[in-house]
Amino acid sequence: MLTDDGVPIEARYEPSPTPGAEPSGTLALVLGHGFTGSLERPALRRVASAFRQRTAVITFSFRGHGRSGGRSTVGDREVLDLAAAVAWARRLGHRRVATVGFSMGGSVVIRQAALYGTGHGENEEIRPMQDVHHGGRTGRSQRRTAPVPGDAPDTASGPALDAAPGPASGPALDAAPGPAPGSGPDAVPGPAPGDAPDASNTASDTAPGGPPPVPAPDPAPGRAPDAAPDAVIAVSAPARWYYRGTAPMRRVHWAVTRPTGRLVSRYGLRTRIDPRGWGVDPLPPVAAAPLIAPTPLLIVHGDRDPYFPLDHPRMLASAADPSSTELWIEPGFGHAETAASPALLTRIADWAAAHT
Repeated sequence: MLTDDGVPIEARYEPSPTPGAEPSGTLALVLGHGFTGSLERPALRRVASAFRQRTAVITFSFRGHGRSGGRSTVGDREVLDLAAAVAWARRLGHRRVATVGFSMGGSVVIRQAALYGTGHGENEEIRPMQDVHHGGRTGRSQRRTAPVPGDAPDTASGPALDAAPGPASGPALDAAPGPAPGSGPDAVPGPAPGDAPDASNTASDTAPGGPPPVPAPDPAPGRAPDAAPDAVIAVSAPARWYYRGTAPMRRVHWAVTRPTGRLVSRYGLRTRIDPRGWGVDPLPPVAAAPLIAPTPLLIVHGDRDPYFPLDHPRMLASAADPSSTELWIEPGFGHAETAASPALLTRIADWAAAHT
């Protein structure tokens, strides 16, 4: 699978478990993992397995994670990765597609729905998506995101979001990270310019005895076709950038903004972070949330989240259109895909099915 800005992304499609079900009549859930996660991480595989009991699922690794190419921009250009996955679901025949993002992935699904949906109109904060493959920000803020009282100031580049932790049953299609058929011989992404060779960039995603990789077609430059989701679920998502009010988030900022932290992330967590930072802030989730309507939006957050306290989901819900938005504050729930219970995942899948 290839993004609009040319980054190869590893992805996997698992069809509906219903015998004889056609994609056109089946909901597809496209999952976005948290920072340091990937397609093969046990936590994401557990979530995919739970959803796969009910409907079709697409999982993938964001840029800079797992076997995908490029470097992580920690929520900025990752909207292009998600857009490519949604467009792939459409090409597979799914007329109903919902995005489900966890932590960093939660910020991405909110921002991607705002940038690719129809609700933003001519809002001046939205940079046309055809510009991003030339290096522009995905959405823009003309200045750094205004700090919220109680947040520690941070002048380093880029924020960051969480740290991640058996394969789903049934046949699966793997979209090998590489060009579309006929567009070139390389099916495995190489390192980003200036990167040293990285073992995480050298393996293809073909399970032993499983089907061969099926590359997704290369979307045309500019806006990915049919990349707007029909419903959006953000789990444990931040509302704003640069939040450092908890110890876990201070550690994540160290991993993103310091050379030693990026080295630890690369070799210890297999997450390759772009050291250039942002320069100009991308559109923050709290500013993107009101632009999603009329697309249904579900915000899910735990009252025991160690990364982002409850003011984050409440800010998102307050900013979003109340006629198309729901907020679930889950008692006892911690953070993102690592803490989501089977019962919560079932409720999320049911909500997605009812709202698409």
